[in-house]
Amino acid sequence: MAQSAAPQPPTGAKIKTLNGAVVRFAGDSGDGMQITGSQFTSTSALLGNDLTTFPDFPAEIRAPAGTLYGVSAFQINFSSDAVFTPGDAPDVLVAMNPAGLKTNLSHLKTGGLLIVNADAFSKANLKKASYDENPLEDDSLNAYHLLSVDIGKQTQAAVKETGLTSKEAGRCKNFWTLGLMYWIYSRPREATIKWLEAKFAKRPDIVKANILALNAGHAYGETIEFSHERYEVPSAKHSPGTYRNISGNQAIAWGFLAAAELSGTEIVLGSYPITPASDVLHELAKYKHHGITTMQAEDEIAAVCTAIGASYAGKIGLTTTSGPGLALKTEGIGLAVCTELPLVVLDVQRAGPSTGLPTKTEQSDLLQAMYGRNGESPLPVIAAYSPGDCFHSAIEAVRIATKYMTPVILLTDGYLGNGAEPWRIPDVDYLPKIEVKKHTDPEGFHPWLRDEETLARVWPIPGTPGTTHRIGGLEKDYNSGNISYDAANHQRMSDVRAAKVAGIAKDIPAQSLELGKENGMLLVLGWGSTFGAIREAVSRCRERGLDVAHAQLKYINPFPENLQSLLAGFDRVLVPEMNMGQLVKVLRSQFMMPIESYAKIEGQPFKIAELETRIRGLMES
Repeated sequence: MAQSAAPQPPTGAKIKTLNGAVVRFAGDSGDGMQITGSQFTSTSALLGNDLTTFPDFPAEIRAPAGTLYGVSAFQINFSSDAVFTPGDAPDVLVAMNPAGLKTNLSHLKTGGLLIVNADAFSKANLKKASYDENPLEDDSLNAYHLLSVDIGKQTQAAVKETGLTSKEAGRCKNFWTLGLMYWIYSRPREATIKWLEAKFAKRPDIVKANILALNAGHAYGETIEFSHERYEVPSAKHSPGTYRNISGNQAIAWGFLAAAELSGTEIVLGSYPITPASDVLHELAKYKHHGITTMQAEDEIAAVCTAIGASYAGKIGLTTTSGPGLALKTEGIGLAVCTELPLVVLDVQRAGPSTGLPTKTEQSDLLQAMYGRNGESPLPVIAAYSPGDCFHSAIEAVRIATKYMTPVILLTDGYLGNGAEPWRIPDVDYLPKIEVKKHTDPEGFHPWLRDEETLARVWPIPGTPGTTHRIGGLEKDYNSGNISYDAANHQRMSDVRAAKVAGIAKDIPAQSLELGKENGMLLVLGWGSTFGAIREAVSRCRERGLDVAHAQLKYINPFPENLQSLLAGFDRVLVPEMNMGQLVKVLRSQFMMPIESYAKIEGQPFKIAELETRIRGLMES
């Protein structure tokens, strides 16, 4: 029968140094798992650890407490070495109730530490989690190091002096748990205490209660010194600079903010809230004093049309969404293609189809971004590959949109948007300026005058003398900008719009390798958020002596000019994607090469081990 770890005398056990660890918190949405994980992350970042996080949200906003579909989880991989994923299998799982245990136990590595809130394992909660027997009282958890604690009761006792109601006191149990985890991994509490004091400044009783709970959890570890070792994870070696912890959604918002400064052009965001993109709207709304105008529209169509109107008026039009919203914006994006206006569309992808799995990650929209419009309407598509890269990708999307007078679709996903990593704050003086050209010359003006090199049309601003013009969704005459139904003209306009987008290939970096050498047995080609797992898996395989390389594709339309020749240098090319092989379809259609797909659509990112197994299997065959 599984038992709680037996206490040992408080003899001041030696702290064991680790290179890194993976911790996962799981419980009801109301258990504060996201706050707990975020605080553990912030503290680890302040200690100088490299880290990557994976917040895993339930889709139900108010799922009944204790049910399987209401479980919220947060995983963090923190290390003294460089890390690129939130880790495959946690070393520690904290389960605040039976549902949290049921849905997350399979992730915990054999022999890992399992911390369970025992007083939540009531008959009612066990039934909700589909347990016939209490797993704390049978042999089902023998493969793990179990610490069963009445966290709720411990918390109530710790905060009793504050006079909070039992319900309010119960909300502090996540900080009791956090205190225990801080003890296990030798983390300081000061930063969390300061955060509590700022967060609940108007409720000193809540501040006091949570601090008491935090300290009580820490003291529990000090007092019982349970038979699981205590650890420390030293800081990682970082390049000199100022760092902060940043999520992908926050980074991309800051990237747009930087693009406004670098271009000297205001950004107007027209957006409709949608998971998991809403945080970008929330973040940008804070920066009205930096040339950012945000508008929460009544629907997705109004949002994209607002952004298009802003572009017509000389601003940088921006709209943010996820897959279902991108579908609704389709006609508007086609209008931006036809009118050749600089519009940036951010798609933070999630699992589909339809509403699908709104809080789960998936690279679901690549084909929609590439082809999901009526008529011949090509546009550039780029994909960020890490939270930090989201910042630079936002700047690049604005650069391409304004230089080539075209809408651009920028792809991230829920895993990138919600995940976080340490980010070195760039020196603004070294960020490349974005040159924006507004047309003011009335001599020989018509709105479809083009730059000979880029094929971009001019950008006249309404109200500029001598540049009065109309735009709209009807085809325009190449030589005047007037409405035209001429067949030959339509062919010419379609050709030039396609050539303009294709020509961007000359203005983007050549495709390079992340790991390995050109010409080999196997190339693993990724895009977007698959970056970390592929890099780690390929690195492990190379350490085993396997001839495998890794490339990560950022520019998807157009492809880098050297991509086909790079792919041709390998005997086999494998493309892991969180979809049914969308990039593979595009690559095969353009290059007519036998590229192999590794598809995953489980709403979860790739694990390093499953990629490593696939790579080794291909190499052995």
